[in-house]
Amino acid sequence: MPLENSPLFDQLSFAWRKALGKRIALHVWVTLEASLSKVREKETCFPPEGLELAALRECDPGAVKVVILGQDPYHGKGQAHGLAFSVMQSVAWPPSLRNLFKELLDDVGPESRTLNGMNDQGALQHWPQQGVLLLNDVLSVSEGKPGSHVHLGWQEVTGAVLDVLLESDRPIVFILWGNQARKHKRRIVHPDHLVLESAHPSPLSAYRGFFGSKPFSQANAWLVDRGLEPIRW
Repeated sequence: MPLENSPLFDQLSFAWRKALGKRIALHVWVTLEASLSKVREKETCFPPEGLELAALRECDPGAVKVVILGQDPYHGKGQAHGLAFSVMQSVAWPPSLRNLFKELLDDVGPESRTLNGMNDQGALQHWPQQGVLLLNDVLSVSEGKPGSHVHLGWQEVTGAVLDVLLESDRPIVFILWGNQARKHKRRIVHPDHLVLESAHPSPLSAYRGFFGSKPFSQANAWLVDRGLEPIRW
């Protein structure tokens, strides 16, 4: 089967296809698709089929200035739509997103475009437009079962995505939230990249280092020091 016939690979933009085509073997895509299909036959999975790689469609590799890496998608109905931590407009915010916004308010306060109600697209959809890649370590989950797809093989895809970005000489901020995301810190050795890591914003861990970590202001200060436009959070 040609790689172009892979349903997951077909979700990618041209730039990501070019970047990942030689990094991820066809059998990886095929095995991942088969495993995910089997789970979908038995259980409701999120995000909806066809949106697993939506984050990559929203932000091409050459545009990335900040990577926010989480663990896996929201596991409640109607929440996950392919952008880590985000929900669509009119969807109630999950606890992790509420905690993210609490830290955002404490960190940058009224400077935040989102907190001022200027975003009418959904929770975080304006971030990828500015070069923020909203990615998870694992890109699917079964309803009500956080961490249920950790063994499907998504890490080969997300690891390859990170490796593409890590080969760039462009300054990039990597914000790693939670233990699964923080495991990728070992990849980030380039002196022109910044790592900001903390606990996940989940209610189970937010008070163990996420609150007070100030990732948004730190990321912007670092970008500005390198002559780049800050993110309008």
